[in-house]
Amino acid sequence: MRVLTILGNRPQFVKAAAVSKRLRRRHEEVVVHSGQHYDDELSGVFFRDLDLPAPDRELGIGSGPNGWQVSAIMAALQPVAQEVQPDLAMVYGDTNTTLAGALACARLDLPVAHVESGMRSFDRSMPEERNRILADHLAALRLCSTDTAVQNLEAEGVTQGVKLVGDVMADVTLMSLPLAEQRSEVLERLGLGDASYALVTAHRAGNVDLAESLSKLVDILLALPLPAVFPVHPRTRGRLEETGAQARLEARGDLLLTPPLGYMDFLKLLRHADVVLTDSGGIQKEAYLLRVPCITLRDRTEWVETVELGWNELVGLDKQRVLEALKSRREPPEHPELYGGGCAGEQVVQTIEEWADRR
Repeated sequence: MRVLTILGNRPQFVKAAAVSKRLRRRHEEVVVHSGQHYDDELSGVFFRDLDLPAPDRELGIGSGPNGWQVSAIMAALQPVAQEVQPDLAMVYGDTNTTLAGALACARLDLPVAHVESGMRSFDRSMPEERNRILADHLAALRLCSTDTAVQNLEAEGVTQGVKLVGDVMADVTLMSLPLAEQRSEVLERLGLGDASYALVTAHRAGNVDLAESLSKLVDILLALPLPAVFPVHPRTRGRLEETGAQARLEARGDLLLTPPLGYMDFLKLLRHADVVLTDSGGIQKEAYLLRVPCITLRDRTEWVETVELGWNELVGLDKQRVLEALKSRREPPEHPELYGGGCAGEQVVQTIEEWADRR
């Protein structure tokens, strides 16, 4: 079987690491990198850290408005898909690359498998929510991380080609943590040692593209009652520089702004943090796996289990709610296995093989 894997950003590279090696033992895989994250800080470093095969094709799309980016990826991807003639295309998550890959392959009548299908925040103002819904309804195979995701699809009338496989990012996190602890020197490099600190990430358009939202984010960072490390996404860095807010943040002596980090460095930094503040879906899940309390700078999340169990609190960009959450944070008494226990990658490959045998 020949599988066309379509990737474009950091979380997708992480997720693919759980599947590609297993897939390539028995089948042919062609990896296309859209270039949605196009610099070495956000893409190349993850291929190296996770020992992923280098992309067979790079589309080099780069950044731009959502509609333009989706159409540009589609236009560049269609001739590649026509040339490769895969038996199945595979997309991950909820990015513009996910939607563009699903649309391009559907137009060519190529079946699509959507990994991390069925996730819903129920906030259609988020581009990611629209992307994941459309990809699900275009897919032939819908590979779900959680029971909740399966139920979300059922509520939308989607029951065919649905399979609970577990979460592939959890596979990589669990596998990589011992290596990160052993190999990464990020704590020493940043001068953290055994210090207490918060880890912060922010990149969602709704949080950094609008001047009012960005101002609220900056106010939150300046008000944090403990030292913090903030690996700054290029998108966020650009907005901070444009508004002059970066200088204000840098003036706070115990707020460390760094470039984006490699996967092993970030994983170790997260593992040793007292708390993480983030607007990333993937990091909410990684925090749960590593037993790190999470404060999510959004009003809704697709990872509802982490909230229900008390490991994650939704606060939006409300500074007072952030400060209250920091003050009251504690480790909840229960931490059940939610995401497949490290076996999701193999489940994905087995499901694909079963699907191919039925065709």
